[in-house]
Amino acid sequence: MSRGFEELVDEAAAPVDGWDFSWLDGRASEQRPSWGYARLVSERMARADAALDVQTGGGEMLAGVPHLPRRTVAVESWPPNIVRAAAALHPRGVHLVAADGDHTLPFADETFDLVVSRHPVATCWPQIARVLRPGGGYLSQQVGPASVGELTEYFLGPQPASARGRRHPDGARAAAHAAGLAVVDLRMETLHTEFRDVGAVIYFLRKVVWIVPGFTVERYRERLAELHERIRATGPFTARTTRFLIEARRPHD
Repeated sequence: MSRGFEELVDEAAAPVDGWDFSWLDGRASEQRPSWGYARLVSERMARADAALDVQTGGGEMLAGVPHLPRRTVAVESWPPNIVRAAAALHPRGVHLVAADGDHTLPFADETFDLVVSRHPVATCWPQIARVLRPGGGYLSQQVGPASVGELTEYFLGPQPASARGRRHPDGARAAAHAAGLAVVDLRMETLHTEFRDVGAVIYFLRKVVWIVPGFTVERYRERLAELHERIRATGPFTARTTRFLIEARRPHD
């Protein structure tokens, strides 16, 4: 027998700290980009002397790198994530700094030869350029324009064209160039995502808070109940996810 709406709502109250989505296993799926970000990061880390991971979340990506540079630093600002990241990264000798990587990086100029960031909320390109050594590189996988937009519009209605154009890789390229960096790789893919029950939708929206800003079960209970019935009747709720990869280098002086 399928679970009822209230049971699924209760299940979705699970903790959402960290950047681990394993709670969604079997309940939602997301197609992965073809470039293999974790593999690319591992390759770059193996050649680096000093590396920085900005907005590390719970440290999940960095903890999986086989060979870390001699000096590896991670930045995170959300207190629940800091606790998880410390547990994952301190045993590997990673120095964790509590800081807001969206706007400032509390490091001296030319400190790192590699900076990475997976799905940053925002990228402060001038700060990235400042802390990179000449010849150093920045590698990031980012959320692209209108990602999971079908879910946003289900709850908020049609979005303006300006909203659908945000987070476009062309904007990232321009911002990197303005900061004095040379973009050496830029790719975007549109991928398939599906949610197999309303609990998965609730959990996802509680964790990825920018998809439906201000989301709460209480505010959207009626729409959630309608979505529950829709999934039961017609199958998973599907959406398109966009991701782009950008790699930039600071030129040698």
